[in-house]
Amino acid sequence: MSSRRKPSRRTRVLVGGAALAVVGAGVVGTVAAHAADSSGAASAAAPAVARPGDLTRSTHLTVRAAEKAARAALDAAVKDGRQVSVAVVDRNGDTLVTLRGDGAGPQSYESAERKAFTAVSWNAPTSELTGRLAQAPTLKDIPGTLFLAGGTPVTAKGAPVAGIGVAGAPSGDLDEKYARAGAAALDR
Repeated sequence: MSSRRKPSRRTRVLVGGAALAVVGAGVVGTVAAHAADSSGAASAAAPAVARPGDLTRSTHLTVRAAEKAARAALDAAVKDGRQVSVAVVDRNGDTLVTLRGDGAGPQSYESAERKAFTAVSWNAPTSELTGRLAQAPTLKDIPGTLFLAGGTPVTAKGAPVAGIGVAGAPSGDLDEKYARAGAAALDR
């Protein structure tokens, strides 16, 4: 005769329920995996390969160049006694570098990024773009844009590769002057 006690009914129900949950999870996982394989989706073992005719190339500013441009823009503002923020974005509008100058207002950081984004998006200085609002006032509703002077595009072979935005000077004309100083530093 065995000295082991028979598990209580409650223990048997809990262990049985846990076992059923494990089996159920395995079945659901197997069904989900099979559904993903049969749906035609590429599996991790066989990545999709794009054909050369389906690809395009774009040129982006390096981080080193973005830092050089941002520093030149900030230095030009400091030389004039202005407290600004400077942002440099890449061709896709993603921020590469942002410098908030000593004493620059809290609004200047985001404004500089949005001016840079706007300049690269339209491949035009933001001071020129403000005139377009008269004909198309809803342009200002595009997320991430700011149609105030102070942004300038950077181009390579006529195509935009970056945008430089400056904010915080007493006027947009000064902001844009400093943004152009940053762009000019890339020519040296």
